[in-house]
Amino acid sequence: MSFFRRKKAPNIEKFTERWVSLQKLCSSRKTWPQAIIEADDLLDEALRCNRYKGKSTGERLVAAQHNLSSNDTIWVGHKLSKKVAEDNLDVRTLKKKDMVVALSGFRQALRDLGALKND
Repeated sequence: MSFFRRKKAPNIEKFTERWVSLQKLCSSRKTWPQAIIEADDLLDEALRCNRYKGKSTGERLVAAQHNLSSNDTIWVGHKLSKKVAEDNLDVRTLKKKDMVVALSGFRQALRDLGALKND
């Protein structure tokens, strides 16, 4: 009898479908904050699928940091997501560059975790 839990492989199709719908939110500046929050939620789900321990997304990111290739970029995205969610960041102050960097970090993390295919 084994007491170790096996990693549950993320459902790539499900994650890809959600990522594509999230990218559609990037077409309008008004929905950028929603795209960033959804990307952070998607990353948290991938971390949970890979059974990283922690009470929050941040704690799970710390546990996974040695398996993620763009750790700094991922943290930029996660912090931006928290700022958007907590402070109700004004859409006019959110820069396109910040959104692009955050989403590219989330995408790379999802690839590293096996939730998205490496294209």
